[in-house]
Amino acid sequence: MKAVEMTSGQGLYLLHQVALSMVTDNERDLSQRQIAILLEIYLTPPPHTIRDLAAKLGVTKPVVTRALDTMGHMGLVDRRRDENDKRNVLVQRTVSGSNYVEGMGDLVSKIAGKL
Repeated sequence: MKAVEMTSGQGLYLLHQVALSMVTDNERDLSQRQIAILLEIYLTPPPHTIRDLAAKLGVTKPVVTRALDTMGHMGLVDRRRDENDKRNVLVQRTVSGSNYVEGMGDLVSKIAGKL
């Protein structure tokens, strides 16, 4: 990916407009933490475990579990036991989640194009 140059004011404006669009689109809102977890799952190669996600975000496993519970109810992620190590829970992508993340990317691109 190539870097996009913008001023800090433009960056904040972009963040503001994306946040406004996401909370006014009649879809269920995700917290910043949930968005960070979701993007980690969809933008970095699997496998993704609750333990690894917690370490990456610097939070506890219960924090990640609660976020995954919400996103699981929304159909954005799925979980299953790791067949190789039953202690691990693997977090998996879903078609709905892929569409949601793609929509987020489209939204950011659209708003950034107006800067």
